[in-house]
Amino acid sequence: MATKKPKPTGPFRKVGRAYYLESGGNPKGIKLDGVTTILGNGIPKPALVEWASRVTAEEAVDRWDELSEMPVAKRLAELKGAKNRQRDWAAKRGTEVHNLAEKLANGEEVEVPDEIRGHVESAVKFLDDFDVEIILTETPCYNDKALYGGTFDLLLRSKLPEHAGKVILADWKTNRSGIFAETALQLTAYANATHYLGADNLEHSMAELGITDLWAIWVRSDDYSVYPMEFSSATWATFSYAAGIARSISDKEVAAEWKGEQLRPGAAA
Repeated sequence: MATKKPKPTGPFRKVGRAYYLESGGNPKGIKLDGVTTILGNGIPKPALVEWASRVTAEEAVDRWDELSEMPVAKRLAELKGAKNRQRDWAAKRGTEVHNLAEKLANGEEVEVPDEIRGHVESAVKFLDDFDVEIILTETPCYNDKALYGGTFDLLLRSKLPEHAGKVILADWKTNRSGIFAETALQLTAYANATHYLGADNLEHSMAELGITDLWAIWVRSDDYSVYPMEFSSATWATFSYAAGIARSISDKEVAAEWKGEQLRPGAAA
């Protein structure tokens, strides 16, 4: 019988996709900004606009007959939700790929769905080729000063001689487009967290992990690619700027202060 994990006893909580930090005796605490939410709102992504329109158009064509039988309001709702369904499906697929790959690499017997078999095999190939020692996987973390939270995919060591002494924080990517530069900001944010929630559900200092390098691993159905990502004061500063922008545009009170009262001819300014 599997041992049940103890409940977290520290101030940090992950509830679904949200992160909370107890503050001032309030058990619910304050909601932390998510790393990916910060990057989504604070970094321009013109390619995503094109992607969203393409996904919506493809949904309309692929489901033309089905959608034509729906009331107009429902049809519109289905099309408006196309990009979110695609995003959620891709995220679920990515998580499933690396979870299965890690189990297979550890010698476990698992059933791999046909639609992701190639991706899983590529991920296992990476783990084997780089002789990976897994330290942590799917680990929530947070920064109690910058007030953000997130979950990093993988902390590892490679037993290859050229990577001796490195402690590598890595992120799996299974998208079609490859690795974007902002992945460096995502990984830098995780690496600069102050604490992480360990397998024992206790909080530990991120500094104790001794992270030296950041990698992005692009897994495809036929192969994989590994890219070292920048880990510097510059990437940390850029993430911090993005956080400031994201918070400003999402704070309605701040945004309201930026817009003055309407001016009318003859009225005092």
